[in-house]
Amino acid sequence: MSVKGGTVVLAYSGGLDTSCILVWLREQGLQVVAYLADLGQDEDFEEAKKKATKLGAKEVVVADQRRELVEDFVWPAVSADLIYEDRYLLGTALARPCIVSGLVRVATRVGAGYIAHGATGKGNDQIRFELGCSALCPALKIISPWKDPAFYERFPGRQELFEYARKNDIPLPVTPKSPWSIDANLIHISYESGVLENPSTHPPEGIFQLTTDPEKAPDTPQRLTLSFTTGVPTSVSVEGEGTQVTDPLEILLTCNRIGAKHGVGRIDMVENRFVGLKSRGLSETPGLTILRAAHLDLEALCLDREVRKMKTYISTRMAEQVYNGLWFSPEFEFARSCIKTCQKVVTGSVTLKVYKGNVYVLGREAPVSLYNQELVSMDVQGNYDPSDAKGFIRINALRLTEHQRLKQEMESAS
Repeated sequence: MSVKGGTVVLAYSGGLDTSCILVWLREQGLQVVAYLADLGQDEDFEEAKKKATKLGAKEVVVADQRRELVEDFVWPAVSADLIYEDRYLLGTALARPCIVSGLVRVATRVGAGYIAHGATGKGNDQIRFELGCSALCPALKIISPWKDPAFYERFPGRQELFEYARKNDIPLPVTPKSPWSIDANLIHISYESGVLENPSTHPPEGIFQLTTDPEKAPDTPQRLTLSFTTGVPTSVSVEGEGTQVTDPLEILLTCNRIGAKHGVGRIDMVENRFVGLKSRGLSETPGLTILRAAHLDLEALCLDREVRKMKTYISTRMAEQVYNGLWFSPEFEFARSCIKTCQKVVTGSVTLKVYKGNVYVLGREAPVSLYNQELVSMDVQGNYDPSDAKGFIRINALRLTEHQRLKQEMESAS
């Protein structure tokens, strides 16, 4: 790496890797501003701030981005029903552009010429950080030590990092490191690497930190009602608690609490990374699982059939874009505008029941919807003439009969 001094904003976690990177960046002649994003993870931010200061950071920024994460990233994901490869609710991928936004704001304020991160060269996060920074502030240069030979050849393994930490008075972990890596925020906790890299290995007992084992969850189900306005969650009421929660951050935290208690939101999957590798990971995402189930059900009541089909296609593409670090791309902006248009009619409420790892929809209502009870009733004819169905069926049968004719002619010719 060749730099000529200046200031770098480092995405700092307080762990061994980014602490060593902080010291290494100072060795390269850079002034380091350490940036810690509070996204709701269980972290001692004051301790991490003291650690970064002790290691020579000229400034340490601890930014509370929890509300920003919910309102600017989670809520759009709920409106679009984002899910990657049918199961992953993008807990890490949604957090990364939020962190990038914070990094760029600080870099702009302090006049930094660089942004640095500790993501590895095999994962998705390197792409998410660097594409995001390139989109929001192209003038910023990226320092990615784990892709820099000057760094990774000096530190080919954990032992070399430990030795470097000892020489530079970098505090080492006082507790044994889990045999897997963990990413946590208020959306989810995910686990990968280590013993989990073998896809046939069963999740170790006690690995899940957020949710109750569904087999040990309460034997009594719990009901809650979620309300939406133009596709965005606006309130949640939990049966028996007597209050209606309307604050966006508290809505997600309430859904997390109820879902976690009842073992909702656990998955174990092999996913396709953007770089072309397959990766096995576990995650627990209780609140977003509940919110998505409610929103999908309300859409079925409110959205036109063909619009819903197109929206499903767009949603799949959007999930891929978020996973691949393209939150700030023109295609994602276009897709969001499409979603915003179709969500104008998605207003109403859904009542659900959570029980031993599952979410069950009990009922839904909307002030304006496409559901016409009189029209669909078997007891009332309404504005529908059953004899019209004869021609409808004949027209749709034409394609099928022609297909059979073709098959018979082909069989006769052979």
